[in-house]
Amino acid sequence: QVQLVESGGGLVQAGGSLRLSCAASGNIFSIDNMGWYRQAPGNQRELVADITSGGRPDYADSVKGRFTISRDNAKNTVFLQMNSTKPEDTAVYFCYAEIVARYSGGYRRSDYWGQGTQVTVSS
Repeated sequence: QVQLVESGGGLVQAGGSLRLSCAASGNIFSIDNMGWYRQAPGNQRELVADITSGGRPDYADSVKGRFTISRDNAKNTVFLQMNSTKPEDTAVYFCYAEIVARYSGGYRRSDYWGQGTQVTVSS
């Protein structure tokens, strides 16, 4: 079984920083893109940032210049450094990964999601 476990959410004052982590574990053969989505109450889930296996990042316009995504391929982990936070960043943050997993019949590529971590930015 493959699972993603997130950590690092919490409460921060506007202008402050948080660092989210997400570690993938299980019968992993390889990981392609990894990234972060967020969902605020009453809103659809939206892409925050993602990063290719080669380390090329992409960001939503709303977080460019404030958030930085990175990954440690040796540890199957993706990070989101959140700086200059704003109240509108408040949401549940979900990590995801495109993973090729081993199973008894061979290999299978699927998208996996973390359980979500709450980020609250107070004004």
